[in-house]
Amino acid sequence: MTSPRPLDAVVVGAGPNGLAAAITLARAGLRVRVLERHARVGGGLSSAPLTLPGFIHDVGSAIHPLGFASPAFREWPLHAFGLDWVQPDAPYGHVLEDGTGVVVERDLEATAQSFGEDAGAWQALFGPLVAGWCGLLDDVLKPLPRLPRHPLTLARFGLRGVPPATLTAHLLKTPEARAVWGGLAAHANLPLGTPGTGAAALLLGTLAHTVGWPFPRGGAQALADALAAYLLFLDGEVETGVEVRSRRDLPAARAVLVDSSPGVLLDLLGDRVTPAYRAWLRRYRYGPGLLKLDYALSGPVPWRDPALRRAGTVHLGGTLEAITGAEAGVARGVAPERPYVLAAQHTPFDPSRAPPGHHTLWAYAHVPPGTPDTYATAIEAQLERAAPGFRDLVLARTTTNARQLQAFSPVFQGGDVNGGQGDLWGLLARPVPTATPYRTPAPGVYLCSSATPPGGGIHGMSGYWAARAVLGDVFGK
Repeated sequence: MTSPRPLDAVVVGAGPNGLAAAITLARAGLRVRVLERHARVGGGLSSAPLTLPGFIHDVGSAIHPLGFASPAFREWPLHAFGLDWVQPDAPYGHVLEDGTGVVVERDLEATAQSFGEDAGAWQALFGPLVAGWCGLLDDVLKPLPRLPRHPLTLARFGLRGVPPATLTAHLLKTPEARAVWGGLAAHANLPLGTPGTGAAALLLGTLAHTVGWPFPRGGAQALADALAAYLLFLDGEVETGVEVRSRRDLPAARAVLVDSSPGVLLDLLGDRVTPAYRAWLRRYRYGPGLLKLDYALSGPVPWRDPALRRAGTVHLGGTLEAITGAEAGVARGVAPERPYVLAAQHTPFDPSRAPPGHHTLWAYAHVPPGTPDTYATAIEAQLERAAPGFRDLVLARTTTNARQLQAFSPVFQGGDVNGGQGDLWGLLARPVPTATPYRTPAPGVYLCSSATPPGGGIHGMSGYWAARAVLGDVFGK
């Protein structure tokens, strides 16, 4: 009887980066096994009935423009494995101080014209990037030392993206356009005066005007399940319910890829690591955590401005100045009285996520360490101001704090869902300042989580690039 073919690679963690790494290796003809400690794949890309039976909530990420546009995911036939994307009527909206809503359309010109005297400035900010969005994404979703394939588009992106978002905001005059810009930049989970925060606004805004801000039908889990199904189709293997604490828990393989935090990687490496590398990983920095609320509702969110019903994502935070103050307060360790809140309403566009006539809402705010769960009242107050009568629709609410997020996945250290601080230094040295940061001092062991370039977001490219490094280093492919 012929013995089974030995494993070429083992991937620890079945988050989107771990699955992307495994698929990349399997497509190259290698035998790959993924080990996941949870009962299902996905990690931060998973869904569960967090409130009441029949209500599907996303455990981590809820809106996925980068997932839809990811160069790797675009290349793979995930639709053949059950993935169906839902496009809301409009990508996102923003709630102003008086409850008025600004709705951003996929059509760049229509959105620009809605900003009146800022029409030209909005077109100038996003027009060149929208025209070259595919090349831009290929360049920004790769390790930074690589030569860009589209240098002119990348230079335009850097010109407005490297400065702080508050500086670029001076190009805009109307309160509406400035507020929308601030809502985009706040996704960076940094004070808006930090260099590089403009990049988050430019990238997300460009995607809104090109591919939209879609999400998987039936929950984020559908994307994770499609990735796992494709891996199985390629003869890859997935084992769930497997706890990996040390190298002794791993089967024999020529390469090991770790889709987890730098701390978990150090535990796995043990004494097979240089003092300098250990020191770098111990200094790895994380951003603020968050407090997340999941709601089961008896009806749709009663927005004061009905136009917001068209948006899949809604930013609540008021003016640019108010958002800037709130995010700066979080960085100083002060929970703002009126936080910047990011909300996602799926069920108006995907009714499969709730019983007939019912709805869900996903919302979170950035918070300093140690913020108590009672801060949920401040988040809910923001929702009630924008949607009077919201509290009357609440059937159930589940609160998830930073400590619980970290317990769910070590990638979310301190509740930071971006996997590490996203300022310029945090991107250049993620987690170490080398040309191939996926490599470790231990031969055959690689890091492939969001703690490596290009960083946080559901795009799988950290896993993809780590796997490419493995193919070259270990297998000569």
